[in-house]
Amino acid sequence: MERSLRLRRGGDVRAARSRGRAIADGPLVVRFMPNASAPPANRYGVIAGRKSGKAVQRNRLKRITREALRALHPELRPGFDLVVIIRGTVDELPGSHEAHALLTRMLRRAKLFQEQATASANPGHAES
Repeated sequence: MERSLRLRRGGDVRAARSRGRAIADGPLVVRFMPNASAPPANRYGVIAGRKSGKAVQRNRLKRITREALRALHPELRPGFDLVVIIRGTVDELPGSHEAHALLTRMLRRAKLFQEQATASANPGHAES
């Protein structure tokens, strides 16, 4: 994930974890809150605790989750800080496909996806 999309300062991560709304599903928890960046942009942080395994397993889980976030980034509404907390093990989150499916479901519940303005506004209108 490119540097401009990361939550780099510890205070930003702590603020999102303590004051942000939480959505949990299986081995992942997403905490999010609006940020004050201009122009609006999303920033992401991924955390895996020691219960997720040793360093190699934690790093693998974080790579998998970051890859899923990278794929979802263009579809999300801008202007939020998101922290993904991994509380499961490699057995519960074996690949990026599972992480992508979980994050999609959670972010849809949080209403963080951009609306398809033209498709949903005129469902019966076909463009030519």
